[in-house]
Amino acid sequence: MVRRRVFEHDDLLRRFPGGVAPRAALVALGMSHSAISRRCRANGPWRRLMLGVVMLTNGTPTRYQLGRAALVHAGADAMITGVEAARIHGVRRLPPDSRVHVLIPHTRRVATRGFAVVERTIHLPEPLVINGLPVAPLARALIDAAHRMDKLSDVRAMITDAVQRQLCHPRELRHELEQGTTIGSALPRIVVEEMDRGVRAAARAWAAQVGRQSKLPEPQWNVELRDGFGALLGVADAYWPDIGLAWAVDAPDFRLDPTGYGRATRERARLAAAGVVVVHTPPVQLRNDPAAVVSDLRAGYVRAVSRPPPDVRTRLGRAAA
Repeated sequence: MVRRRVFEHDDLLRRFPGGVAPRAALVALGMSHSAISRRCRANGPWRRLMLGVVMLTNGTPTRYQLGRAALVHAGADAMITGVEAARIHGVRRLPPDSRVHVLIPHTRRVATRGFAVVERTIHLPEPLVINGLPVAPLARALIDAAHRMDKLSDVRAMITDAVQRQLCHPRELRHELEQGTTIGSALPRIVVEEMDRGVRAAARAWAAQVGRQSKLPEPQWNVELRDGFGALLGVADAYWPDIGLAWAVDAPDFRLDPTGYGRATRERARLAAAGVVVVHTPPVQLRNDPAAVVSDLRAGYVRAVSRPPPDVRTRLGRAAA
C-alpha cells in the first residue's frame, strides 16, 4: 500500500521539483527499470529528457524543467550559468539558445549530454537560488555566455541590457573577465571597454553642466597635477589652480578596474599631502543629486580659498586613467 502511494503522480511531483526525477531515485523508491521505460514510451505518461533523467509528464518541457534536468544530470554543487542563467536573472535581449549551460567543481567528472552543456571550473562562484534553481551570479553568467558567442552585436545587446536595467554593474563584469580564462574573452572585453568610455564621457558631460550651475569660476578641465619635482600626484577632472581645488568625478565605485579603489585612495592621499583640496563625486550623484554636488563644490572652494595655494604644476589634456 505504501509503495503504491509513492508511485502516485501527485506524490512523485511533490518529491521531485518541476516533475523532473533522476532515474536512479525512482529505482531507489522501488520502481523497476522496466516500469520506468514503459512509462517513457511514445504514448506513455512520462518522457525521458536525457539518459538517466525522467520528466513525470509527457508534454513539452518548460525552460524550468530543462534547467532542472541539466542540474540533475550534472549532480551535486552544479549551478546554471550562461544564457539560461541570464534569462532567469531577468535579462531580456538574449540570443536564441536551447541549451542549458551548467558549472560544476573541477574535481568532478560529468560529460556534456544533449542540451546540458557541462563546464568544470576551479572558479566556482557562490550560487544564488532563484525560483528554486541554483544560478551563477549575473556577471559570471553573462561572461560565461559571451565566451560561447561569436557575434559582437549579440554580446553587446545582452550585456548592455543587463547594465542599463541595473541588473549588473560593469565593475563586476570587469572582475569576471580578469579572473576567468582569456579564451573567448575578446568580444565581452570590447563591450566592457565601450561601456567604460561611455560612462566616462557621460560623467564628463554631467560634470560640465553641474560646474556651470555652481557659479564658481571656470576651472581647467582634465588636468595632470604634479609636485615641484615633476612627480605625478594625480589627475583631476577639474582644477582651480589659483586656489588649489581639485574635483575628481571618476569615483572608485564607478571604475571598471577592480584595482581602482586602491589607486584612487593613494592618489587622494598624495594630493592632500601636497595641500590640494579634493572634492570627490560619484558620477551617479551627478545625475541623481546635482544640487548636493554643487553644495560640495562650493564648500570645497571655501576651504581652498582659506588656505595658501599649493606648489603644484599642471598639465592639460591627458585622459583620466
